Amino acid sequence: QVQVVESGGGLVQPGGSLRLSCAASGSFFSMNPMGWYRQAAGKQRELVATITSAGSTKYADSVKGRFTISRDGAKNTVYLQMNSLKPEDTAVYYCKGDSPLGGAYWGQGTQVTVSS
Repeated sequence: QVQVVESGGGLVQPGGSLRLSCAASGSFFSMNPMGWYRQAAGKQRELVATITSAGSTKYADSVKGRFTISRDGAKNTVYLQMNSLKPEDTAVYYCKGDSPLGGAYWGQGTQVTVSS
C-alpha cells in the first residue's frame, strides 16, 4: 500500500523561507512525476511544481524564481524550497506521486501560513 507523507509546513513571516518534504513509501517503482499542489481557503487546488524522475521541472508562474522543487535521486522523495514567501502563498500544500502502474497518490497535506 502506497503512502505519501508531507512535512515541513508552518507559520512564517512575509519574505521568509520554508522547506517542505514528501516521502512516498510502499511503491516498488519510481513515481513519475512527483509534484506539489496547494489549495487556499475557498479556492481550487492548483499545481505549484512538478519534477520527473529525469529531473525535468515545471512551475506555476506565480512561484517561478521563488520556489525550487528537487528530488532525491531514484527515491520517491521530493522537496519544495520556498523563498520570498508572500501572504498569497498561504495554503494547504499537498504532495502527489503518479505511479507507472497507473493511479495517483496524494498526501494528507501540510499547512503553510505566511503572515506577520
